[in-house]
Parts: sequence; structure tokens; C-alpha cells
Amino acid sequence: MTDETEQLITSGVLGADTSIRHGFFTRRGGVSEGLFGSLNCGFGAGDASQKVADNRAIAMKWFGLPADRLVTPRQIHSAKVVTVERPWRREEAPSADGLVTAVPGIALGVLAADCAPILLHDRVARVIGAAHGGWRGALGGIVDATIARMAELGAKRPRIRAAVGPCIGRRSYEVGSEFPHLFAADDPGNMRFFASAPRSGRFLFDLAGYIAHRLAWAEIATVEVMQGDTVEEAERFFSYRRACLRGERAYGRGLSAIALEE
Repeated sequence: MTDETEQLITSGVLGADTSIRHGFFTRRGGVSEGLFGSLNCGFGAGDASQKVADNRAIAMKWFGLPADRLVTPRQIHSAKVVTVERPWRREEAPSADGLVTAVPGIALGVLAADCAPILLHDRVARVIGAAHGGWRGALGGIVDATIARMAELGAKRPRIRAAVGPCIGRRSYEVGSEFPHLFAADDPGNMRFFASAPRSGRFLFDLAGYIAHRLAWAEIATVEVMQGDTVEEAERFFSYRRACLRGERAYGRGLSAIALEE
């Protein structure tokens, strides 16, 4: 479901849990300008730091939280997951691509501009998780690692609900001939996430479908894949690939976040 302002997209399967707040933010509703217009939440994008801070504060108003309750990691396209026990300052952010917590009032956030944001919740154990799913991290096990870390806090796999946010769509994700072999080496069945591209020797990769598969493989029965192609929908989403195709020097990062109600 998308808010009427087109600023926030929410999941039906996560929205059924009233003990959390969550959202996949579009690029709309912020204060940044130009290539970063307007809700750029990534400090590393090249945008003015104060504008990024203001944008993050705007996003946290949807959660009823002050800006300093939002935590995001230094994303490195890994399978590393951190358990969050308290908010951290920007300069303290750990290098990781997954976050979990059982502490109310902390918003776990991940940034993306084509990669897939993943939000998770076990309402019985009151444990939440957020993960950044690029192809490298997805193949390397970021989904599995995030769920395993949630389990350490008491979550049970059959109870966990997950939503995969808008990301680069299959028809936009053209890759070289060597790319499918990386996935087939892990599991030959992964070839079903690739289709032939119009250009000879190229393929189209279904990132969201692959991540949904990894969630199902990890015994997560309730999964929602949100609609939207970040490359094609320039008015709604930031996109690294679109910026490259256009020869643009920079691009913003969209925020996805989840928090336990206090």
C-alpha cells in the first residue's frame, strides 16, 4: 500500500502487526535538490549533510521517533549482521548489511538505489530485522544470516513475516553471460531467476524473486514482494543503474525502516 503522498510504501503482511511501524520510502517528500531530489537519506551520496539529516528526520516523523533513533550501517554488500542494542552516532556505524533488535523505539534502516530492502518481524518474540539485499549479499547469505541473528534473540522462523521492498525489476536488470554461472554454482535451480535478454549473450535477473526464494528456503512462510521497478520509475525511486545509463554523476539513496513500538 502506498500513502497518498507517495512518500511511503507499506506491506500488508507487516502492516497486520500493530506492534511495529515500517515503511519503504520513495524519493518524495524531502528537502534535497537536483539529482538528490528530494528524500535522499544517504550521507555517502554526495548530498549536503544537513539536508540528509533533515530528510532522515522527516522520515522518522512517520515513525513518531526523533531522528537519532534511526540507525543505518555502512553497507558493504556482505552477509554481516549486527545486533542493535542502542542507537549509534553516524561515525559509529558498523560495516554490515543486516540489523536486528528486540529493543523498542529503535528504527532499523537500510539504504538502497536498486538493491532490495528486506524488513522482517516476529510479533510473538518482538524481534525485528532489516537487510540490504544486493546480488552479492543475497547470494552470499544476507537473508539467512539476518534470520539466524533474529533467532538468537528468540524469533522462530515459522512466525517471521517478511517484505521485500521495491528494487530493480527483472526487465531492467541486464547482466553478462558470466553472471548466471555464479548463482548456478551455488544451486543449479537458480537458473530459473534468469531469462534471455534482447541482446545476444545477455540475461535478465530477477533479484526480488531470488530473495523471496531465499526467504522461503529459510522457512519463512509469509513473504510479500512489493511492486515497483526502481530503474523505470524515476519519479518515485532513486536508481544507481538509471544514473549510470544517463551519465549522471550522482544518485540518492532511499530509506527502508522498521521499529518496534514502545
